[in-house]
Amino acid sequence: QVQLVESGGGLVQPGGSLRLSCAASGMIFSINRMGWYRQAPGKQRELVAIISKGGSTNYANSVKGRFTISRDNAKNTVYLQMNSLKPEDTAVYYCYADRVYTVTAGTGDYWGQGTQVTVSS
Repeated sequence: QVQLVESGGGLVQPGGSLRLSCAASGMIFSINRMGWYRQAPGKQRELVAIISKGGSTNYANSVKGRFTISRDNAKNTVYLQMNSLKPEDTAVYYCYADRVYTVTAGTGDYWGQGTQVTVSS
């Protein structure tokens, strides 16, 4: 069984910073891409940033230059450094991992439970 556990969300003032972490656990042999999506109230879930096993990244236009995604393959962990936060960044942030290959369950895609990020003064 693969689990993605997020941490680092919270309340921050506009212009502030937060760092999200997501650790994948289980009998994992490899993970293709890891990333972050977010969902604000009344809106669809959207991609924030994603990173390949080799380090290639892709960002939503709305966060380019403010957010940085990184990963530690040895720890099966992905990070999202969020700077210059705006009220419109308020959402539940979900960790995502695709083509996770495990010894026991083969290959699958997984989601974390979500962590709330609120940007407000």
